[in-house]
Amino acid sequence: MWVHGGGYGTGSGTQDVGDITAINNNSFVSVVIQYRLGAFGFLSSDEVHHFGSVNAGLLDQHMTLKWVQEHIAKFGGDPRKVTIAGESAGAGSVMLQAMAYGGTLGTSMFDNIVAASPYLPMQYPYNGWEPSQSYYAFAEVAGCLSGRAYGNSSTKVIDCLRQAPSDALQNANAIVGASGTWGTWAFLPVTDGDFVRQRPSQQLTSGKVNGKRVMSGNNAMEGASFVIPGVSTDADFEAWLRLEYPMLSSSDVEQVLNKFYPASNVSSVPYATCGDCGGATAVNVGPIAVGAQQRAINLYSETTFVCPSYWLAAAFDPSHGKQAYKYQYSVPAAQHGADLGAEGLRAETANVSPEFYDAFTTMWGNFITDKDPSISNELANGNGSAAVNAASGWPVFTTRGYGAYRMLNLNETGGQEYSAHVVAYPAPNATQYEGPGLENDFRVVDAYGWEGGRGARCDFWRQVGARVPE
Repeated sequence: MWVHGGGYGTGSGTQDVGDITAINNNSFVSVVIQYRLGAFGFLSSDEVHHFGSVNAGLLDQHMTLKWVQEHIAKFGGDPRKVTIAGESAGAGSVMLQAMAYGGTLGTSMFDNIVAASPYLPMQYPYNGWEPSQSYYAFAEVAGCLSGRAYGNSSTKVIDCLRQAPSDALQNANAIVGASGTWGTWAFLPVTDGDFVRQRPSQQLTSGKVNGKRVMSGNNAMEGASFVIPGVSTDADFEAWLRLEYPMLSSSDVEQVLNKFYPASNVSSVPYATCGDCGGATAVNVGPIAVGAQQRAINLYSETTFVCPSYWLAAAFDPSHGKQAYKYQYSVPAAQHGADLGAEGLRAETANVSPEFYDAFTTMWGNFITDKDPSISNELANGNGSAAVNAASGWPVFTTRGYGAYRMLNLNETGGQEYSAHVVAYPAPNATQYEGPGLENDFRVVDAYGWEGGRGARCDFWRQVGARVPE
């Protein structure tokens, strides 16, 4: 079951799953869903909670899972072998479905989870200041702040909103939904005490999750489109940090600035770092930006997409009777969403070779059908070679003991350099590579030590999760 992304405010269930299904010999049935977005799916306040439903978009998704259980056999599917998958807010949705009802559903809805770049914006209580402000701003723009409008005699705002014409609601959704700081949205999932009982950084620590196994991934450069351009100096970086994360304490800010995301003049030229080769790391250098801008990009990447992918994988640790497979998509520029062109869920792009495309889509298919994303050496190498490839024995992710924090880094080498337009800021172009000459480069790496200690930075964000909140 595929859940589309779009920040919980945009997107639609129009993704074509034909390629990924065909490459995997039509071995599974796909269900592509819609769910309510923006204010229609995620309006929240005391009043909505008492007289309606918060997290309505997530409840839509849950309803489709029930539909699958009841009806998928009529389409040749097996309700005992359901995989729920998504990218960005779709993957964030998948993560929250794994957490639904405190993780008490077991495998009654699904067995497997695929979460590609799980989006975790700040998750407030349903009646917190932020969602309540968005609720009353929405009501004001819709003409319902007093509660009495559109022939409604009630003093309750929600009764007025139920009587308001759809164009007034759509206009209010568009205006208020885009009113936050750069890269944020006004209507998002909340902690409601029932369906979503805790923040992800909190609940996932306990391993209380639905399903049995997860394939959890992130891209190398997730945050470029979500950070305002023009973060040029250390002072700019600190100002951006305090704006985006206003509840961090002075001690938190000091640790961010000096311990976890320190400034370093390592390069004036953007390039993709290798992750574990020593020298420059993604903290200060990336394929689109360097310096203060890259510090902000990497920090946003980690808090919002990367660390959630780590926490989700850790929740399915074998010590909890679960199983996880962790990966990073690193094909330059590896910006947010770029992996869809390599997963068979969007048109293939020039920087993804046919060999990489076949390998990655087969990894997904093998996980869906065989519960293990490992592929043959020949397919992983991409050139028919039977030499042992890391992707043929993908290690299970664990946070303890020998072999802890092993993940698969999915990249390519070789090819011809070219400057390509990417949907990211601050630069419209990035150096990428296309064929001929591209070769698959898959290897097992230490996810904790990756990019100069990403695991320790994720530990920090988990520790301050109540203040972020995430």
